[in-house]
Amino acid sequence: MRTAGRCVRSIPRGAGSPPFGRGWIRTDGSGTRTSIACSARSDARRALARTALEPDAGGHFGPFGGRFVPEALMHALAELEQAFDDAGADAAFVSELNELRTSYAGRPTPLWLARRLSAHAGGGRIYLKREDLAHTGAHKINNTLGQCLLAKRMGKRRIIAETGAGQHGVATATAAALFGQECVVYMGEEDTQRQALNVFRMEQLGATVVPVTIGSRTLKDAINEALRDWVANVETTHYVLGSVVGPHPFPLIVRELQKVIGEEAREQILSAEGRLPDSVVACVGGGSNAMGIFHAFVGEPGVRLIGVEAAGRGVETGEHSATLSAGEPGVLHGAMSMLIQTADGQVRPTHSVSAGLDYPGVGPEHAYLADQGLATYETANDTEALEAFGLLARTEGILPALEPAHAIAWTVRNAASLGEVVIVNLSGRGDKDVDTVRRIASGHGAH
Repeated sequence: MRTAGRCVRSIPRGAGSPPFGRGWIRTDGSGTRTSIACSARSDARRALARTALEPDAGGHFGPFGGRFVPEALMHALAELEQAFDDAGADAAFVSELNELRTSYAGRPTPLWLARRLSAHAGGGRIYLKREDLAHTGAHKINNTLGQCLLAKRMGKRRIIAETGAGQHGVATATAAALFGQECVVYMGEEDTQRQALNVFRMEQLGATVVPVTIGSRTLKDAINEALRDWVANVETTHYVLGSVVGPHPFPLIVRELQKVIGEEAREQILSAEGRLPDSVVACVGGGSNAMGIFHAFVGEPGVRLIGVEAAGRGVETGEHSATLSAGEPGVLHGAMSMLIQTADGQVRPTHSVSAGLDYPGVGPEHAYLADQGLATYETANDTEALEAFGLLARTEGILPALEPAHAIAWTVRNAASLGEVVIVNLSGRGDKDVDTVRRIASGHGAH
């Protein structure tokens, strides 16, 4: 594995923690904290003391990222970036967010040694980072609490969001209800049908769910419609983007709000094993759960970072969502990244049994990690994910969402090569997918 060029400083144990738990400071388990990168810039963002892989001033991770948006959004994005920087330096904001994380969202989430799954796989010890136990049943609440609190601070009372599997929509509706904000969620019509339970949950939380009937009627089109809404209502509305995608600063904001997953997992595995893991595995659609757990381990010698994309009916069939495995560079939803597209640059339809992975792009930071050899990206297909859904239920008594079931499937298949200690990010629970799995098992649904 190649490692990025680094500038390293040592800081005594016990140095103060930066806002949001964010710090370019990292514990290596030896009593010293070291950074894995240093930025030459000393602008206002230094007050946030973020870790490695900081984007440049234009929001680029190498050639990926940036802002490719209408002029009408440029001021709003700059305003959002400044507001996030200011919030991170505000002790009252940070304190309120931390209180919400612990008392409302249920953090920290446990790291569970899956003994029977490990025995079945025949490799090392597989730990599950239990984001399925967070409030609303997935990691998405980490992001929505932070962004809706930020919107409140900015004086914006209307919240919009996109959703695929519905988990981000539910988490956004939850946070908006908590803060008394109007909430509109855009969801592809196909996804409203396969995730009808989450549609009902959002409506019960007071959100208006708008089915998107154009294009492929999935997550890509939901993001398109949310962006159109934001352009038209930018003065009064905050767009709570749900993944590490879109124009800068969204990939950075979402990563910063999700990296608590990896920070907790790092501390927990050091406590449980006395060392860092050999491998960290997470499913990747847009990539927020994976970026959340990867970030604390990026550039760490001896730790493999493995993202698992949706191979759908098989990458060779063209009916998949394996962007980093089979995509090409291009611009989508305001950022340069890797895309599943035709030879003339048109976005191709994608497929996955899991609505949350059914997306033709990926976050620009993931594209950069892949390009630099800092993470590898593999695939699991529909059938494997469905089998892993049942396997985890039978071995550990846990129903995973179909999204992280892809990561479970790949981990079990490759357990012998992953080392003695493996962490899999169990990014969500599978209640939402039970009916889909039931229909497929009974022959009444396609996958």
